[in-house]
Amino acid sequence: MFWNRKETEEPVDCATREDFCRLFEADMKPLYLLAFLLTANHAEQCFVAGIDDAAQGNPVFKQWARSWARRTVIKNAIRVVAPASQSSQGHGEMWDGTEESPVALTINTIAQLEPLPRFVFVMSVLERYSDRECSLLLGCTTGDVVEARNCALQGLAAIAPPPAGSLTAGHQRNQLFRPLPQPMTA
Repeated sequence: MFWNRKETEEPVDCATREDFCRLFEADMKPLYLLAFLLTANHAEQCFVAGIDDAAQGNPVFKQWARSWARRTVIKNAIRVVAPASQSSQGHGEMWDGTEESPVALTINTIAQLEPLPRFVFVMSVLERYSDRECSLLLGCTTGDVVEARNCALQGLAAIAPPPAGSLTAGHQRNQLFRPLPQPMTA
């Protein structure tokens, strides 16, 4: 049992400050991109706060360090932007001014969404957080999360231009960004 743990057992392998520093260095681009997608205007602030929180935070199993670092960036972004508040600022900066690559176009399109739909899209679609977890972190209802995700998907479909030379681009885009079905209510 947990409370009868013997002193001869090996200690739990927790991530150290050095582990988190190495993780933030090794995963700098994806973690910064996550911070940018969420905050657009405050990515540096969010990223640096994530490093600080990781170094000062509670012990975490080494196997969970990467996921915990991503969660820390998300929580700092929520703190900085406050997406569930009515006074949240709207659109963000551009990731890449050229917009010639499909990746830059996609990132810039997401950054142009309003804060709550942008946060919900990134958290629930890209990071695969549950609606419940999104609602708890964002301080809103699960219904608000579903509505914001649908708004984000519709907004992305409206903003994203069709690929050049594609006759069926509108149909493909509509299939990709179609709204999710509403949950059944009893």
